[in-house]
Amino acid sequence: MRTYTRLPAAGGMFFVSAWLLMLFAGATTLDTGVRPFGYLTSMVITIGLWLVVAPAIGATARKRRS
Repeated sequence: MRTYTRLPAAGGMFFVSAWLLMLFAGATTLDTGVRPFGYLTSMVITIGLWLVVAPAIGATARKRRS
C-alpha cells in the first residue's frame, strides 16, 4: 500500500525538482557558462536525470534489503 501513496509524491517532486533545476541554472549562469533555459527544457532534463538515477537507486535499495 505504501507504493501507491509514494507515486503521487514522486510526481509532485518531479515538478518541484524541474523548477529548482531551472532556478539554479539561471542563478549560476555566469559561473557555469550555461545559458538559462525555460521550464519545459528543465522538465526534459529532469526526466533524463530520473531515468538514469532511478535504476541505480532501485538496485541499491534491493541490495540492502537482501
